[in-house]
Amino acid sequence: MGFDLDACIEQLLRKQLLHETLLREICEKTKEVLMLESNVVHVNAPVTVVGDIHGQFYDLIEIFRIGGYPPHTNYLFLGDYVDRGLFSVETISLLTCLKLRYPHRVQLVRGNHESRAVTQSYGFYTECVRKYGSSSVWTYFTDMFDYLTLSVVIEDRVFCVHGGLSPTIHSIDQIKVVDRFREIPHEGAMADLVWSDPDSEKEDFAISPRRGLHFAERFSYSASRVACVRLGSARITAPHGTGPRQTKFGLTLTFCLSARGAGYTFGSGVVRKFLETNNMHHILRAHQLCMEGFTVLFENRLSTVWSAPNYCYRCGNSASILEVGPGEAMHFNVFEAAPENQTDGPSQQAMGGAAKVSSPVPVFCTGSFLLRFNASI
Repeated sequence: MGFDLDACIEQLLRKQLLHETLLREICEKTKEVLMLESNVVHVNAPVTVVGDIHGQFYDLIEIFRIGGYPPHTNYLFLGDYVDRGLFSVETISLLTCLKLRYPHRVQLVRGNHESRAVTQSYGFYTECVRKYGSSSVWTYFTDMFDYLTLSVVIEDRVFCVHGGLSPTIHSIDQIKVVDRFREIPHEGAMADLVWSDPDSEKEDFAISPRRGLHFAERFSYSASRVACVRLGSARITAPHGTGPRQTKFGLTLTFCLSARGAGYTFGSGVVRKFLETNNMHHILRAHQLCMEGFTVLFENRLSTVWSAPNYCYRCGNSASILEVGPGEAMHFNVFEAAPENQTDGPSQQAMGGAAKVSSPVPVFCTGSFLLRFNASI
């Protein structure tokens, strides 16, 4: 390896950009590491799980202050590293270097924003061009995104994914054969894993295809109507009337149109069946803003962890990281936005303020919560 990773990490911790040619080599080496990983990576506890970061670099540093720096703490990042925040380049550069330096202690899962199409619209592409003068760095990273794993299993009992479940995926083995080395498609199992959301109002398998305008054009009926999705084939049939349908599996399936444009929503029955089939206890995912930093649904069977405090520098939400121990306990550490955001945030950027990381300050978690698995699935 023709570069010093420790020096790169130290430089990035000072929020200093790496040279373009160095990033190209780092991304190529990281692709070699990621290529060896399965679509389902198995890890042991303890591990600290991190949700969406979205280019909020100072809040990533805050996470390390709270949870510890690698390699002293094992980390599992659930995707959406870039877009919307001011420092997507610094954020993904640091995470990539940490993955390359500590490949078995840092796991990076692909989110829906690790995509060429999405990053062209939500900030990462523009930031790369602004900071490097061309789109080359964007190309290096988005090519690397194609190699990121789709899911992680902790201690054979906790399934971790960015978005959620898919009507075409019933077992972990089905995820292992998905062709992940490509741009995220508009539909199918890979899209569902990074785009889907749980719906706390659904009881059984009630899923909502988020097909946007394309779907609406194919099925021109109101969002209050329902359609039937057959498990296994995910074949969608337009309804003849309103109300849920019963499948041969005995589960009630419904869906409504949604704004995301991809993926499905799923309810408690889907979660229960998936956990039973795969002999697991819990699902961990990210993908959705949680004002309190996290949410727990379906009788402690599914948790959402959100790690971007004061999202987009204006939402006022808390954030959290989730420590999964070797036993059955999961511990949420809730925290607020890093103080550096006040001195190098959007208003200071607009005024041309210096982008400089201040000295570390003591961090006090605003709250901690203990969650135990529901052993009776």
